[in-house]
Amino acid sequence: MALFSATAFIALLLLLHGSSTGQEQIPKSDVDLLEFPLNLEFLEAEFFSFGAYGRGLDSMAPNLTMGGPPPVGGRRANLSPLIRDIIAQFALQEFGHLRAIQNTVRGFPRPLLNISAESFATVINNAFGRPLLPPFDSYANDINYLIASYIIPYVGLTGYVGANPNLQSTTAKALVAGLLGVESGQDAVIRTLLYERASFKVLPYGFTVAEFTNKISNLRNKLGKEGVKDEGLIVEPAAGAEGRISGNVLSADKGSLSYARTPEEVLRIVYGSGQENVTGGFYPRGGNGRIARSYLTSSSSSIIIIIINIYITLSN
Repeated sequence: MALFSATAFIALLLLLHGSSTGQEQIPKSDVDLLEFPLNLEFLEAEFFSFGAYGRGLDSMAPNLTMGGPPPVGGRRANLSPLIRDIIAQFALQEFGHLRAIQNTVRGFPRPLLNISAESFATVINNAFGRPLLPPFDSYANDINYLIASYIIPYVGLTGYVGANPNLQSTTAKALVAGLLGVESGQDAVIRTLLYERASFKVLPYGFTVAEFTNKISNLRNKLGKEGVKDEGLIVEPAAGAEGRISGNVLSADKGSLSYARTPEEVLRIVYGSGQENVTGGFYPRGGNGRIARSYLTSSSSSIIIIIINIYITLSN
């Protein structure tokens, strides 16, 4: 009886010690969902850092890269003092996001990123359904850079909204809530700056800023393959808030709630392929982490099986 009491007492002490430290075991599913957004956070950090400073993580915060390859094509954008200051703030915020995630879960090395003007020009060409001439230069001026910025944070925002209901631990939920708050703020700032310029013509193309945003949003809906989860700055009044207004400074559903996207939808969009297992776009070699790599592994296995079947057929 004395031995049982002593054992129970020790177990109670261990339980109380675990509670007092505030440590929580994060389920593997939560780890995967927390690591996946690193792909988007790396992209945003590099694009904003190069745009504002002309330098990326390798110069500004090399420890955050975890040894991943340097990005392709980043350069200092030709920005006004106000826009440069805002983008610099965004860049440093993204550094914080990377650190917060890496301090919570193991993380993974930065994937190879293509943030060249050509990469953004490809997105714009696909959005308009034809090549724009001269090619769109994301780093040329305030408007071009803001349009390019419109392409990125919103996708990550919808990914966080989609992940939130699937998280189990309070640690993961708290982290995603904090990340989502700032990502939403960044998207709101970008949209507001563009909304102020909605009727401006993007030179030399003759299309307005609003038309650019509508085309980009339509492209993301098409690539995501899950209906309307994206809206430009000017919409039909029926699609606006309460079905009563065409101004659309924030993208939201009929209840004015944020749209949600799955990791599969996010990958289809940022790869630019419409397929979660076909890399490209901003990620020439695909994203990192278990979720992103799982689609590439299954795709590779399918290709191998097809090749084997072809070989067997030709051999018979």
